[in-house]
Amino acid sequence: MALLNFRKREEKPANGNQHLEAFLKGYSIEVMPRTAEKVEDFRALLPDGTRVYIAHIEGTPIADMVATARRLSDAGMNVMPHFPARIIKDKATLADWISMYQNEAGVKQALLLAGGVTTPHGEFDSSMQLMETGLFDRAGFTRLHVAGHPEGNKDIDPNGGDAMVMEALRWKQAFNERTDAEMALATQFAFDADPIIAWANRLTAEGIKLPIHIGIAGPAKLQTLIKFAIACGVGPSLKVLQKRAMDVTKLVMPYEPTDVLTKLAAHKAANPDFNIEQVHFFPLGGIKSNATWAIENGGDSTRPANG
Repeated sequence: MALLNFRKREEKPANGNQHLEAFLKGYSIEVMPRTAEKVEDFRALLPDGTRVYIAHIEGTPIADMVATARRLSDAGMNVMPHFPARIIKDKATLADWISMYQNEAGVKQALLLAGGVTTPHGEFDSSMQLMETGLFDRAGFTRLHVAGHPEGNKDIDPNGGDAMVMEALRWKQAFNERTDAEMALATQFAFDADPIIAWANRLTAEGIKLPIHIGIAGPAKLQTLIKFAIACGVGPSLKVLQKRAMDVTKLVMPYEPTDVLTKLAAHKAANPDFNIEQVHFFPLGGIKSNATWAIENGGDSTRPANG
């Protein structure tokens, strides 16, 4: 007889959760060229028109990025590649990348961010410098997203706090008011709803009205999430994972984002003006497992295109 009878997956409500289903509508997800290669058919996993971000890690050839964008576009997805400022050599390189994405994959949207590189490869150090080139506007990009950090960013504010982060957000809010492109904040992932809610409310109080696409880690092994959380500088909500690691009944089960998203969905339902507009998934445990969780919890809107 087994000492402990573990469930393979956390139980789901029998009739679903209407607030959670509404909150998951229009979710986005992130891939890299090497993870996208493992997916045989995106239309068997994702709804038609899903926004798929393509993360550009240092050392990834632009040709691989564009090829992945083309494949996703051909599958009926809305493609949003990363443009990490610090790995882009100069304005001419940026113009070339924009042209390649547009001409070869029909890309019309981008996530602009500084990137994880400490020393810039060229003349750019921030997403604001990319926006100031005017190249995205001239190319007719319809949507530009920028990074958000619910738990701060030590790369921008190395001594703690968020003074520089908030100054950058105010600049981006002003830019949003003078550009034709739709803008939003795509955030780093977090695991605790309360700090997320407090951060979103603070932005509203500060006059930063950019819609928030909240970053959430998809289903994964607990050890995997803790590794990524430490590497990415996730702060207060890391305690959620540490607490879970101390519970032997949950240690062997994969983490699922049910609790954090259920709480955020309930808050959104009770506060319709709450500035979180959509969910953005980081599929740290794999694209298929993340998409499967969304299908199981999101109702009709998360059914795959070929489902």
